Amino acid sequence: MSMSPFPKRAGAVTILAAALLSMCWPAVAQEEVAEAKVRVELNKLEEMGGACCAYLLFENATESAFDALKLDLVMFDPDGVIAKRLAVEGAPLPAGKTSVKLFDIQGLACAEIGQILLNDLIACQDSQGARTDCAGLLAPSSRAAVPFIK
Repeated sequence: MSMSPFPKRAGAVTILAAALLSMCWPAVAQEEVAEAKVRVELNKLEEMGGACCAYLLFENATESAFDALKLDLVMFDPDGVIAKRLAVEGAPLPAGKTSVKLFDIQGLACAEIGQILLNDLIACQDSQGARTDCAGLLAPSSRAAVPFIK
């Protein structure tokens, strides 16, 4: 009576996969640390007192506290035409902290905003001084009906 070799092969494949995974796991963890970012989420837009109020959620997953984090935002209308440009300050932003900041977009109704662009960083400074790598740290996203892009 001949037995199928599959159970032995399946066992060997499982052992090999587990060994490879254990060797790769530290590299994955290091990669995640290297990828620490400052997530900037457009959480919602809300009409408030004749202006559109933008709720931005800042999630600082870095080990740096930011004393200055001024964003250059450009609002586009639903047809893709620039409607407004606005500088907003996201700091102070402690390391490992999530916070919400509200910004009024005067002269523009929320329905008139089709997209928001994180155009540039006007200022970026942590407790050690000015930083040059901030643009790469920022990761915009949106929960609102309006896309927030970089």
